[in-house]
Amino acid sequence: MKTGIRRRMGVEQRREQLISVALELFGHRPPDDVSIDEIAAAAGISRPLVYHYFPGKQSLYEAALSRAAEELAALFDEPREGPLGARLLRVMNRFFDFVEEHGTGFSALMRGGPVAGSGRTCVMIDKVRQAAYDEMLAHLGIPSPGPRLELALRSWISLTETTALLWLDGRRVPRGDLELQLVRAFAALAAVGADGDEDMAAVLDRILEDEPVHGPFADLVDRLGAAAPSRAEPADPAPAP
Repeated sequence: MKTGIRRRMGVEQRREQLISVALELFGHRPPDDVSIDEIAAAAGISRPLVYHYFPGKQSLYEAALSRAAEELAALFDEPREGPLGARLLRVMNRFFDFVEEHGTGFSALMRGGPVAGSGRTCVMIDKVRQAAYDEMLAHLGIPSPGPRLELALRSWISLTETTALLWLDGRRVPRGDLELQLVRAFAALAAVGADGDEDMAAVLDRILEDEPVHGPFADLVDRLGAAAPSRAEPADPAPAP
C-alpha cells in the first residue's frame, strides 16, 4: 500500500486513508511490531502528519479495530431468500475470507489486544456478536426468541469465534470442511434444544424447511428431525401392572 507520493486530502479523507493503511498493517502483524513511521510511509505522508490526525498509535489502532468490527458485523447481512443452510454457508464463507485476510487483526480484536484494559475492545466485540445474533433471528423470522433459542444462537456465535481462532493456529482442518461443520453445528444445537421443547421444535422445522437434497443439512435431516417432539408420535402408555 506504500505510495511514496503525498496527496492533499480533506481531514476525513485522510483519516479514512490512515485507518485503511493501519487495518492492513495490523491485520498481518502484531500492533507492537508496527511503527508510526511505517504507517506514515505506507500512507505517503510524514510522521508528524499522522499525529495531526491521531494522538498516537493507540488511537489509530482503536480506530482500525472499530473498522474491522464494522466489517465483521456486516458479514452476517445476507438476503433472506432460499434455504437457511445455503444462506449460512455463504455467511461462513465470507466470515472465513475475513479471518484469512485479517488473521492477526482478527485475533487481536477477539482476544482483546493492547486496548483490552480500556474496555473499548469489549464494546466492539459485543456489537459484532449482537449484530450476528440479530441477523440470525431475522433469517429465522423470529423477532422475540425464547430462552432456549437465545442460548443456542449465542452458543453458536461463540463456537464460531473460537473455531476461527483455533483454525488460525496451524489451519489443520480444510477451511471448506470447517465452514460446513459450523453450519451443521447450528442445526445440531437447535436439535438439542428441541428435545422436549415445542417452541424449539418449531424452530428446527423452520431450519430444515426447504432443505434440498444436496444442501448443508441434507445428511442430518433424519437424525435432527427425530429429535423434534412435533415430529414424533407420543409413546403408548405402559400397561398397568
